[in-house]
Amino acid sequence: MQKQLTPAERQALKGRAHRLRPVVLVGGGGLTPPVVAEVDRALEAHELIKIRVMGEDRDARERLLGEVCAATDATPIQHIGRILVIYREQPEKPVPKAPPARRPAPRRKPERRARTPGPSRTPPPRRGKLRPR
Repeated sequence: MQKQLTPAERQALKGRAHRLRPVVLVGGGGLTPPVVAEVDRALEAHELIKIRVMGEDRDARERLLGEVCAATDATPIQHIGRILVIYREQPEKPVPKAPPARRPAPRRKPERRARTPGPSRTPPPRRGKLRPR
């Protein structure tokens, strides 16, 4: 069953598909079961894919688009030249339950050391240009 898309949804999908490269190539053998299986795998992984069709006339490509969409339960989005764009919405996958968060260890204050009397501290040397006295 193909999903009916609104024109705005179709336009958004065309925009997303613009930067994609074809992931499935259909050669002279046409639409064979291995090609349909590859299209199905690509749709499971990506949801929106491009297909390049070699060596068919326009009417044959239109038929091929319909056959691919019927075989994979996808929705046709666009057909430009030898490139077909199809879409199949991925079902929502359950989000895995995160393990319980560990509580951070309480912060300990560092122990203060007692000052021991010692030689007086001299100031650190000056940095920069040395001036003669």
